[in-house]
Amino acid sequence: MVHETILVVGGAGYIGSHTVKYLLEKGYNIIVYDSLVNGHEELIDQSAKFYKGCLSDEIMLEKVFSENKIDAVIDFAGFIEAGESMKRPLMFFENNVGNCIKLLRIMLKFNVNKIIFSSTAAVYGVPKKVPITEDDEKKPINYYGETKLMFEQVLNAARTEGLKSIKLRYFNAAGAWYNIGEWHNPETHLIPLVINTALGLRESIKIFGVDYDTKDGTCVRDYVHVVDLAKAHELALRGLLNGIEGEFNVGTGKGYSVKEVIDTVKRVTGKDFKIEISERREGDPAILVASPEKFFKTFGWMPEKDLNEIVSSAWSWHKTQLETFKKK
Repeated sequence: MVHETILVVGGAGYIGSHTVKYLLEKGYNIIVYDSLVNGHEELIDQSAKFYKGCLSDEIMLEKVFSENKIDAVIDFAGFIEAGESMKRPLMFFENNVGNCIKLLRIMLKFNVNKIIFSSTAAVYGVPKKVPITEDDEKKPINYYGETKLMFEQVLNAARTEGLKSIKLRYFNAAGAWYNIGEWHNPETHLIPLVINTALGLRESIKIFGVDYDTKDGTCVRDYVHVVDLAKAHELALRGLLNGIEGEFNVGTGKGYSVKEVIDTVKRVTGKDFKIEISERREGDPAILVASPEKFFKTFGWMPEKDLNEIVSSAWSWHKTQLETFKKK
């Protein structure tokens, strides 16, 4: 049985809450630290110890570290909306870089030197080729991606001060598990948007561009089930505790188009709904698909769930939350 104590920063968010639940099932002792600005206390497993606080609150952070013997940190904290980052870049750099540096300083002050960082495929920008490997050019096209790449560089620099890190570059997390699911306000991710349309919470779903150089003209993305992603975190954590460091893509290596996602939702739900065709959005790459080979080889991880299972799990969860969403 595992007995390490892990601090999960941002553990009340979508990916964070799933990872917390999975780690608890594996026997880890879990402490969640979250401001609840974007997270939801309802998503935190009751077996986890919870502190409410912001990363900017150094006094509260020091309290967490002084009251607990922490073995490693998983950092899910950060603003994630790429569009908003272009309107409020200072806020993104302050939180996603500045506040995370405060976390590192306090970690090292309390002799905690291991961290898994929640990075993103957005660090690559518009790729010159797919699938994307970890060594491909990093050229973000929004400040969200810039902040994530910058903090990756901070983590690399902090090795000089004894810090050890694994950076996980997610592609598109989706799906749900038990009583937790994808709950953003406002919602911007494709699968929950399409499901909300099937539930009648939206009048239609928009497709931004049908003239891409793809099999059906719509954008293609790599979707990974959030439970597979939670398992990836546990494997990475075990590796980090045993001396592994580095940057890793976490995806499936298989892409699905926007139309394929919509068709899958229609098939799973048995619902028909209105589709609107709109112009392309600036900066949307035609295809974003991971090469997860490095992660596979290092940790032996293989995703178990396909798009049908992703949509089915999300549909089940969203149906149970229908009344909650109607109030939003």
